[in-house]
Amino acid sequence: MSEYKLQIIESAVLVLSYIVVRYSTTKAIEKIALKYLHHSTRVKLVKKVNNVLLFFICAGIFVFIWGVQQKDLLVVLSSVLTILGIAFFAQWSIISNITATLIIFFNHPAKIGDYITIHDKEYPVYGRISDIGVFFVIIKNDENELITIPSNVFLQKVISKKGEKKEV
Repeated sequence: MSEYKLQIIESAVLVLSYIVVRYSTTKAIEKIALKYLHHSTRVKLVKKVNNVLLFFICAGIFVFIWGVQQKDLLVVLSSVLTILGIAFFAQWSIISNITATLIIFFNHPAKIGDYITIHDKEYPVYGRISDIGVFFVIIKNDENELITIPSNVFLQKVISKKGEKKEV
C-alpha cells in the first residue's frame, strides 16, 4: 500500500481537479448560454462535448500517474491516432460540422426561433431556425418544409436575421 501512496494521492488530486474543472466549465457554458439566450438543446450538446474532452484528458493523465511505460503507450497512441486519422480524413466533414456547431453556439448571432435569410445564388433560403444539432441546422420555411443545412455550410453563408416571431 505504501508503495502506491504517491499515485493514490495524485489520483485523488486529479479526480478533485476534474470535478472542479468540469463544474467551472459547465457554469461558464451556462453563463454564456444565458447571456446570449441559447436554446437548452444547444447547451446540452456543448456540455456533452466538454465532458467527453475532459474525461479523455483525465484518463490520459491517469495513465501517466500509474506508470504505464511511455514506449508502450506511444505505440498504442500512435496506432489509435493513425486509425482515427485515416477515418477522420475520409470523414473530415464530421469534424468540420462538430467544430462549426461549437462556433455557432458561442459566436453566431442567429439562434433557434429566429427568422433568417441565407443569401445563396443557387438556392436562397428563408425561414425560421427550428433546431441546431451537432451536424445540421434545420430551417422551417413558410411552406412548412424542413430544410437541413450542414453546420459548416451554415457558418460560411451570408445570413440576414429578421428577428424572432412568436408563434400563436
